[in-house]
Amino acid sequence: MALALAVAACAAPEQTRPPVHRPVAPPPVTPTYSISGLEAVIGRTAKLLEAQLGKPDLDMQEGAARKLQFAGPVCVLDAYLYPRAGGGEPVVTYVDARQIDGRDFDRASCVAALVKRGEAR
Repeated sequence: MALALAVAACAAPEQTRPPVHRPVAPPPVTPTYSISGLEAVIGRTAKLLEAQLGKPDLDMQEGAARKLQFAGPVCVLDAYLYPRAGGGEPVVTYVDARQIDGRDFDRASCVAALVKRGEAR
């Protein structure tokens, strides 16, 4: 046992490493969306949207939010309406567009195609 203590005494003291400082990840960036070409729908009420695009193919209510979906021959447009901060009738705050098969589609082009479709009615 004396030998084990002697060997342990000769061992180098354990060195502690300084803590590793990893860079802090930046907070996630909220994406911004251009409304260029979407002026015909952003900020509009459901009534104005229907006057431009016709009757929606889908009308869903979830809490205070509402989703109107308009399907045309080349694209499907989802318009999301939310109440204004000061109250009043909900307005479109975001739109999403896709091709009939589900692939992404330019939102402004889809709005333009659906407006033309609405004018033809």
